[in-house]
Amino acid sequence: MPLIDKPLPELKTYQGINPRPQDFDTYWDESLEELAAIDPAPELRPSDAIHSRNADCFDLTFTSIGGARIYAKYLRPKNAQNCPAALMFHGYSAESGEWNDKLAYVGEGIALAAMDCRGQGGLSQDVGGTLGTTLRGHIVRGLEDPDPKKLLFRSHFLDTVQLARVVAAFEEIDAERIGCFGGSQGGGLALACAALSPLIKRCAAFFPFLCDYRRVWEMDLAKDAYEELSYYFRRRDPAHKTEDAVFEKLGYIDCQHLAPRITAKVLMQSGLMDTICPPSTQFAAYNKIGSEKDIIIYPDFAHEVPTGGWDHVFNFLTKL
Repeated sequence: MPLIDKPLPELKTYQGINPRPQDFDTYWDESLEELAAIDPAPELRPSDAIHSRNADCFDLTFTSIGGARIYAKYLRPKNAQNCPAALMFHGYSAESGEWNDKLAYVGEGIALAAMDCRGQGGLSQDVGGTLGTTLRGHIVRGLEDPDPKKLLFRSHFLDTVQLARVVAAFEEIDAERIGCFGGSQGGGLALACAALSPLIKRCAAFFPFLCDYRRVWEMDLAKDAYEELSYYFRRRDPAHKTEDAVFEKLGYIDCQHLAPRITAKVLMQSGLMDTICPPSTQFAAYNKIGSEKDIIIYPDFAHEVPTGGWDHVFNFLTKL
């Protein structure tokens, strides 16, 4: 079969090439401490966007890092007691989607919270406050700021943790049975959430974004979702004088470096013809996960969900 990346035997042992900052663990430990000091002040307002005989549907808002109010759709079974919960994360630039496609989880007795990423297509606040270019997307937001904690994806990652804490505190939720899932950016956020929140017991990630940035660059695939890497160098550093420093700073928000923190059971799915999130970048994260894990490989598929792909996720999470 044709290849756009390494042969499968090499993918299964690939460890990634993007540098890991020396203070990586301190960076995230301090970030979690900062988040823990924030009162999420959650608010639930009944939604009239959809009417269900089996679900109570709410607009959920809560406070996260930087004081931003984050929005999520929250659905729970009527008369819910001691039920598991799933956290859903969306693809890059999108939002939490329609209400109706979440009702299958509620029908299985699972509450579901679908978060809008700040500054993208949904209702969450992007409070800004960073130096440098912000034109071409969120990977490079904060890249030129002297403080690496201004990287915007740090905020996205911490928002997922705050969502997990908020949902776990609801009286109808069994805090020992919480999972998360998503595809592309949502897959990367699911891995980050599982790495940073011990509340997560199951994590399903489809072709995760936000992994092994330097590998993307060296494959000449800084296009589509990763286009802003190309934009950054062409417009801000055409001679690549800061290349090593740029990729090291991106290492703070590289899911392959967070992966060893994961204790949840993980299901990943990957297409070997994916030119948007190359397979090697996904395996860089997968190969570093030390907890129980499995990966379903689709040799002929690109950045797309094969028939039955989301069914695998559903079956995996209904075992919470």
